[in-house]
Amino acid sequence: MRGVLRIVGVVVLCGVLGSCATGRPPTDINSVCEIFDDRPSWRRAAVASEARWGAPVPVTMAIIWHESKFVSDARPPRTFFLGIPTGRRSSAFGYSQALDGTWDDYRRATRRFGADRDDFDDAIDFVGWYMRRTQRINGVSMTDARSQYLAYHEGHGGYRRGSWRSKGWLQNVASGVSRQAQRYAAQWRRCR
Repeated sequence: MRGVLRIVGVVVLCGVLGSCATGRPPTDINSVCEIFDDRPSWRRAAVASEARWGAPVPVTMAIIWHESKFVSDARPPRTFFLGIPTGRRSSAFGYSQALDGTWDDYRRATRRFGADRDDFDDAIDFVGWYMRRTQRINGVSMTDARSQYLAYHEGHGGYRRGSWRSKGWLQNVASGVSRQAQRYAAQWRRCR
């Protein structure tokens, strides 16, 4: 009988913990203070990423804000041919919308082989790592959210070649990320 009760207890505990770890985004994704009030562990992860890579919290958070709106299992929309699903535009997944190959590069480079794209701690560490590489490879300041986002979207080679220059829509998106980073920075100064 005790064995059955122990199993029931474990199942109930897993259910409770599982319900807390859903991909539900924070209530107010436009306020970094509200996000961190809602998810204190995210504050610790964001600060740890900044300490490790030098990537400012407002910039990493603004990139994730745009990429996934803080939805843990975000993916690009499905593509269709004659009404039949044919896959997705890319392998992007999770908070950071990292591609399979880039995520694998991150895991190898950081030796974080268990890192998951749907884990916020891993995703924000990835964004910081990528921004540091952008700074080293392309000389982009860590505080330049617009250029950091352009390199994040286009890749380091694409950014260096200037592939973004012919994409007005992408420049608009990058400007939006920059504005969000500025809003987050003003909020962060108040609730840090």
